[in-house]
Amino acid sequence: MKKHKIYEADDRMISIIQDNYGILQCLGSFGINLGFGNKTVRELCEDQGVDTFTFLAVVNFTINGYLGPDDVGRLSIPTLMQYLRASHEYYLGFELPFIRKELCEAIDETDNMAKLIVRLYDEYAHSILLHMKYEEKTVFPYVESLLDGKTMDNYDIETFSKHHGQTDQKLRELKNIIIKYLPTDGLRNNQLSATLYDIYNCELWLAQHAEVEDHIFIPAIRNLEKKIHQDGITVKLSNMISRNMDNDALSEREKEVIVSLVQGMTNKEIADHLCISVNTVITHRKNIARKLQIHSPAGLTVYAIAKGLIDISSVNV
Repeated sequence: MKKHKIYEADDRMISIIQDNYGILQCLGSFGINLGFGNKTVRELCEDQGVDTFTFLAVVNFTINGYLGPDDVGRLSIPTLMQYLRASHEYYLGFELPFIRKELCEAIDETDNMAKLIVRLYDEYAHSILLHMKYEEKTVFPYVESLLDGKTMDNYDIETFSKHHGQTDQKLRELKNIIIKYLPTDGLRNNQLSATLYDIYNCELWLAQHAEVEDHIFIPAIRNLEKKIHQDGITVKLSNMISRNMDNDALSEREKEVIVSLVQGMTNKEIADHLCISVNTVITHRKNIARKLQIHSPAGLTVYAIAKGLIDISSVNV
């Protein structure tokens, strides 16, 4: 892989294309149209509603294999989804049918070997169709549910990752068979060579597409899953704390006992202050400890402040 500079948001898009024309197809997948003049990457992405950081992450990865150690957490998953969906549309709606048309025009369709090659190509195209449709029907909806803060008990991105193998083996086989075994004449040779060139580019693009999914998309979704999981734990802890603090709401008398305790009164002083017996004070203290699961004076002080029973300025720290 030829090494280039790491491109940045203030670089002009035309300069990146001049360095590596292979990203032209990448532009289309991001929904960026030609005719953008001398705009920088940042200007163009903002005009087209594309996350600049995510665009540059994909470009720098596909050109140089570069992905920063902290980049995954900064990626825009909606932008990645847009990129992958548009890539599928390009591949299934244009690239595969175009190569098949080229192949049929470059061979003698009355020749049995040629018929077998077309069949092999169709098998390859079907396997790609199944692979991409699986992503669109299963993986992408799953990711959209994650973006809505929802998880699935029976699916995660690791399930997709384990079954996300290379799908270009049949294409490589087809290419080798054409080169080694398909007889041709001078008239068709140029056509067949041009078709082979497109097949080679198709093979390269497919491998690149798989690497973007493996090294950018899947890690980004893992990171999202982890964040949602952590957020879920935080919510559960918060709810648990809230339940512990508010479970079986305290009576007004129990709140008065807490305030008295926080002010440093003894059981007898509380009893005299509230005109109740010492045994009743002890019973209230047991109920408070059971309801709040707080047993220390410091803990009760924090609770009283948090609930507005006393003002923090009145507490001797």
